[in-house]
Amino acid sequence: MKYPKRVRMVEVGPRDGLQNEPGGVPAEVKVALIDHLSDAGFEVVEAGSFVSPKWVPQMADTAEVMAQIRRKPGVTYPVLVPNMKVLEAAIAAKATEVAGFAAATEAFSKRNTNCTIAESVQRQAEVCKAALGAGLRVRGYISVVLGCPYEGEVKPEAVAAVSQRLYDMGCYEISLGDTIGTGTPAKAQRMIEAVAKKTPVEKLAGHFHDTYGQALANILAVMEMGVATFDSSVAGLGGCPYAKGATGNVASEDVLYMLVGLGIETGVDMAKLLDAAEFICAQLDRPTVSRAGRALAAKREKAAA
Repeated sequence: MKYPKRVRMVEVGPRDGLQNEPGGVPAEVKVALIDHLSDAGFEVVEAGSFVSPKWVPQMADTAEVMAQIRRKPGVTYPVLVPNMKVLEAAIAAKATEVAGFAAATEAFSKRNTNCTIAESVQRQAEVCKAALGAGLRVRGYISVVLGCPYEGEVKPEAVAAVSQRLYDMGCYEISLGDTIGTGTPAKAQRMIEAVAKKTPVEKLAGHFHDTYGQALANILAVMEMGVATFDSSVAGLGGCPYAKGATGNVASEDVLYMLVGLGIETGVDMAKLLDAAEFICAQLDRPTVSRAGRALAAKREKAAA
């Protein structure tokens, strides 16, 4: 199989991972987690989200977090910006990159953003134009690309159409999210094949949740198609506020372990990633869901004994 020589890992744990936490996570814990992850070698650490605290209360302190993180040269700290109303807040927080999102189905779009796909894309077009004008980079997210909790199967052509709109408006990269984790390798490849006809494959990223244990297999499958950027979450944290039962994004430790085994470069240090996972799991008082993380931590403990 032909795989890329280098894969860019985008760490989304501090935002996508923590946004669904039922209890409050103090800003200083989020700051420490982000600093741990940037020290581990991630080029991109998603730092927060400027969304309504009414809907996602866990992200209400994003401005405070952005003010306190230790910004490391060469590391980007993007924040989610759903509309024009909060773009100014992101700019005031000295964000250099923002992310906007849309969905591949009408039902999920209405539940997630209270608007149609067309309306959501139009909002993102306005945000994108203003953000680019302010010198920020913009990344696009598409939710439910391989299955929707309300509509079921999702046609690859529907994903391709939304991706093309986001790319045409100036998003430098489109992250394709299997939000409920129902995708399988063949479905993932068919989706990438359709999307790549509208958006260059080098501009695509995979964002796989691991609800059905298919995330790593899906990553391998789309790497064969030329995708070389993947979102992952430390310790497998996360879920989705609008997709009940969905588990977290694929664990960063599991992705890194697989990529190292394939001889693929990432720039991420496993030992420091394990430190970050140990830190946040201790703060949340629960074990990691990463299988590689558990095994490697046990091995490290045994060696230190």
